[in-house]
Amino acid sequence: MLLVRILREAGITAQIHERLKYEGEDLSMAYCPPVPIGHPRILEIDIEKRDYDPQDSVILFSTACWRRYQGSWEVKGGRFYLTGLRGLYRLVGDEPLMADWFTGMIRIPKGRLLQYVYMGFGSVYEKELHVKIEAGVVTGSRVVDNRGKRFDERSLGWNNLPGGENSFPGDDEL
Repeated sequence: MLLVRILREAGITAQIHERLKYEGEDLSMAYCPPVPIGHPRILEIDIEKRDYDPQDSVILFSTACWRRYQGSWEVKGGRFYLTGLRGLYRLVGDEPLMADWFTGMIRIPKGRLLQYVYMGFGSVYEKELHVKIEAGVVTGSRVVDNRGKRFDERSLGWNNLPGGENSFPGDDEL
């Protein structure tokens, strides 16, 4: 618990979720898939010139958003799309961008918050939808029911830091 307290005092906080529309339902995603930096439709904002929206200050300068951007995503018709960006990047154009660069697992919290974790995306919700994506195409999913389970806050925090937050026991079967 001392380590958790030290990290809290250092400003290591739970991270802002990505926005997600999943088959028409507005949800969030406890994971931040990478965006294809350098793609012609991804524009980086020049912070030095202060050419960002003032409402994006919390995204750009908060310990709750280490990545300095927040993406909006959509799963529709079995495909995964990037639909918007705020903070350090912008998505150029009105059409969604098929996320064919992404292969991995996304975690979608559902229901009531059961346990708040101060690091990464470690907070626990009643249920989670885990969706496996390969080259932008949904290839499987499963629902995890967390009700009645016990969780170690320290392990959740460390296991859900950037880079480890999309690997979960039991997802290998998908």
